[in-house]
Amino acid sequence: MFTSPYPDTILMGGLLEYHYRKGGPHHRDNVGLREAMRRKTPLIYFLGIEPGKYLAEWPVFIVEDIQHAEIFRVLIDEKNLVENFQRSGPGEVLYASEEYYRRRYVTNQAIARLHQRVFRARVLAAYQEQCAFCRLRHPQLLDAAHIIPDKEEGGDPVIPNGLSLCKIHHAAFDSNIIGVTPNYQIIVREDILQELDGPMLRYGIQQMHKQKLILPSNKDHWPDRQKLEIRFKKFKEVS
Repeated sequence: MFTSPYPDTILMGGLLEYHYRKGGPHHRDNVGLREAMRRKTPLIYFLGIEPGKYLAEWPVFIVEDIQHAEIFRVLIDEKNLVENFQRSGPGEVLYASEEYYRRRYVTNQAIARLHQRVFRARVLAAYQEQCAFCRLRHPQLLDAAHIIPDKEEGGDPVIPNGLSLCKIHHAAFDSNIIGVTPNYQIIVREDILQELDGPMLRYGIQQMHKQKLILPSNKDHWPDRQKLEIRFKKFKEVS
């Protein structure tokens, strides 16, 4: 997985920790960000996915300057929630108003969207932007499917918990029409195999039965076998 040279961290509370540019508090870039905080200027944040590839998040706002740790805290929210922050004094730290806490879920949704965008970009890159079932190579028709759903324990937004799937196969996987064994074999549910329908069912679903999953070239990105085992057990329960 690509590692950015800047160890920025997305916090659970809906903020991003952005590290200073090397050179201390008085580096011109850090001074500029501090001025953007003072003026409440909207900025664009570029999150590194892999070398030469970034996701852009806009608008973001600098809301806190922690000079001893050389970190800015950044609010990611398209609804200008920075207006709900009040300055606590002559220093750089801001505190949140009651309105902020009332609307905080909006920020959490923005953070969740960013996590999902990062997850999708990394999974599709690992699979060379093709469906792991059928090799479809149109990125606009591809999704990053979770093996373990993101709301369940173990549903982390990491490449080994993801599959690059076209939209029809993503829906079939999520609906337990298609499963994947821990040995990377695609299995179609028995009742679906017995159906008679048009060419989409025959060629798009039924012919996937017992085919091998198309895997990333990097073995570190292969689907986690334990997660597949957990997911396949659920698939068999509804088969």
